[in-house]
Amino acid sequence: MPLTSTNAQQLALEFLIEEWTIPLDNREWFTVLDSRPVGESWYVVEIGVEGLPDKWVIQVYNTGECDPNYTFYSPIHGSDGYVDLTDFPELVAEVLVSERKAR
Repeated sequence: MPLTSTNAQQLALEFLIEEWTIPLDNREWFTVLDSRPVGESWYVVEIGVEGLPDKWVIQVYNTGECDPNYTFYSPIHGSDGYVDLTDFPELVAEVLVSERKAR
C-alpha cells in the first residue's frame, strides 16, 4: 500500500511519542502542523505543541520508516528561560526544555 499523507502523519506522531516515551494522558498536546510529499519516496511531517512555536520535522519514507535524525526548530533558545511552559504538563515541558537546550 502506498504511503499517504495521513499515514505519514500518524507514523511520525507515533515515532515522536515513542522517542520521548510520552504517556497516553500527555499525547493530546502534540499535533501535526503540516505534511507534504517530497518526490515519490517520502513525506516531511511537522509536529508541534499547541500554542507554542516549537516544532519537530520528521522524514517518513515510503517504507513506513521514520528517519531517527529528525530536526527540532524553535525561535526560543534554551538560555531564554522556560516561562512559556508553566501551563503545560511537566513531561511535555521537560521534552521541550531538553530539545531547546540541545539546539
